[in-house]
Amino acid sequence: MHVASINGLSRFTLAVALLLAPFYTTQAEEQKTAPEQIKGVTRVDAEGVIEKVAEITNLIIIDARIRSDRAQGHIEGSLSLPDEDTDCKALKKVIPTKTTPVLFYCNGPKCGRSVISSRVAKKCGYKTIYWFRGGIEEWKKKRYPLVKSSNN
Repeated sequence: MHVASINGLSRFTLAVALLLAPFYTTQAEEQKTAPEQIKGVTRVDAEGVIEKVAEITNLIIIDARIRSDRAQGHIEGSLSLPDEDTDCKALKKVIPTKTTPVLFYCNGPKCGRSVISSRVAKKCGYKTIYWFRGGIEEWKKKRYPLVKSSNN
C-alpha cells in the first residue's frame, strides 16, 4: 500500500496532527502575560487602587473578568463588565462621561481581559483610564478584602 506524503509526513500523520493541534499549547502560549504598560493608560498596583478610590470620588471600577470568576469575589464597588461584552455602547451605559475616571482589573498578570477592556475604552475616547495589572491575584496576595455577593 502506498501512502502519499507531504514533506515526509503521511496524509494520515498530517491529518492526526491537524486534528490534535488545538489540544496542545506551546510553552510560550502557556506563559502569556499581560504587557507591562498600555499606551495611554496609567498602570496602578493594589495600593494605587486604594489611593485612587480615596482621592477620586467619581472613579468607576470595572471588573473585566467573566461572571463565574467574579462570583469568587470582587473588589468592593466594582461593576461587572466582562471584556467580551465591552464596547463603546456598553461603556457608555456605566461611565457617565468620557472624562469620568475609570479603572479596569481582571485576574492578574496572566489575564488579558482588563488589557482588552482598557484598550477598548481608549479607542472609545475615554480620557482617564487606570489599569490594575496585578488584578485579583495581587489583591488576594496582599490580603485585601473581596466581596462575594449574589448581585454581581
